[in-house]
Amino acid sequence: MINVLSIDGGGIRGFIPALVLQHIEIETGRPTAEHFDLIAGTSTGGILALGLTLPQNGTASDPRYSAEELAALYRDRGEDIFHQPRWRQVASVVNLFDEKYDHSGLEGVLDEYFGDQPVGDGLTDVMVSSYDIQAREPYFFMSWREPDQTVPMRRAARATSAAPTYFEPAKVAVGDQQRVLVDGGVFVNNPAVSAYAEAERRYPDEPIRLVSIGTGSATEPIGYDESQEWGKLGWAVETIDIVFDGVSDAADYQLRHVLGDRFDRFQVPLESASDAMDDASIENLEALAQDAERMMATQADALEALCNRLDEA
Repeated sequence: MINVLSIDGGGIRGFIPALVLQHIEIETGRPTAEHFDLIAGTSTGGILALGLTLPQNGTASDPRYSAEELAALYRDRGEDIFHQPRWRQVASVVNLFDEKYDHSGLEGVLDEYFGDQPVGDGLTDVMVSSYDIQAREPYFFMSWREPDQTVPMRRAARATSAAPTYFEPAKVAVGDQQRVLVDGGVFVNNPAVSAYAEAERRYPDEPIRLVSIGTGSATEPIGYDESQEWGKLGWAVETIDIVFDGVSDAADYQLRHVLGDRFDRFQVPLESASDAMDDASIENLEALAQDAERMMATQADALEALCNRLDEA
């Protein structure tokens, strides 16, 4: 049986899957990279996928970070990533076409966590989505593909999390090409279908079981009168969140029909937390933790069954 893990995008809401994976690691007593043959992620999920497969310095078989340590990244460094200096707040009012955040905060955290470790050093197969706006095509970093193997994980993480309107695109050298990349969420915020397709290609004679973890689904309604007032700029900003959630739900629907009981989806409506991708306040992180706990309680049987299967694998 080939085990595949897929983690959605969602900015600071990545705290939710980090907490779910923390629970799984505690219950099984083993790191996530040992449980799965392929780990795929988009945006914040891509950062988690890379972080979970990053090897310990000098020890090829042990991960540098546990899921608990990556969950702490959201608590401790979220405001560094989504930091908007006063001068940028003023500039954003003057120039509505600036990205919301300076990318230096995000890049500083990624540099600190990943250093120069290349994608090819992942402890298990890892696949991270992005979109090349110059070539006008999806681009997946794959740890087993030669051009991607020498790309620093921090650069792949920067590319997959370059959400339009939030951060500027990332320039990443891949082989002899210079790619201009944005967040893979623009086409595959839930990368589970792509992960399944790649697993099918890599392991054509093996049955596949897929675990997909979401970052919480939006519940805040958008009224007709409100949307009437948006105009071009308003729609440009709001469409990002709408597309991200819609793509995730579509992938869930497709895989339930394809894989049946070999598919597990862990997702929760955001009842306590904001659905904003960039609300890194202490209050919202506590609310995200509450939603994660509610999901794990609601899906306790499925989560226990998953831990038991992973334990036996």
